[in-house]
Amino acid sequence: MALSSKDWTPSWLGQFKAFVTRGNVIDLAVGIIIGAAFTSIVNSLVEDIFNPIIGLLIGGVDFSNIFVVIRGERLPTLEATKAAGGVALGIGVFLNAIIKFLIVAFAVFWVVRILTKISLRQEAAKPGPTQTEILLAEIRDELKRRPS
Repeated sequence: MALSSKDWTPSWLGQFKAFVTRGNVIDLAVGIIIGAAFTSIVNSLVEDIFNPIIGLLIGGVDFSNIFVVIRGERLPTLEATKAAGGVALGIGVFLNAIIKFLIVAFAVFWVVRILTKISLRQEAAKPGPTQTEILLAEIRDELKRRPS
């Protein structure tokens, strides 16, 4: 009996479904979504809190507008310079990216550190084998050593 085109599905489709529904992939997707939300928080922290403080410390300079013009006319902002066709190195933008990275790395460090401590506590709380289990293991090992 021949299969109709409705009954036939490619074998990779089943494999893909199994892959996507595995726990690891779902955990990864949740992590990516949380990471995206965390990124907006870090962006706001750097741009709205750290940059004004750093700007005050270095003499009122707008930290995000520190740039070097390679070609073209220097205008008041990096965006204006680029819009006018100029080529500029966005040093302040790069420094913002470094600060954001350091904040995320610091947060991930603390999350991993806390999770490791929790994991170690759970490992320590697990009871070892009982006396009966130890005795049964010794009997099993002795029986394995005896010739049949």
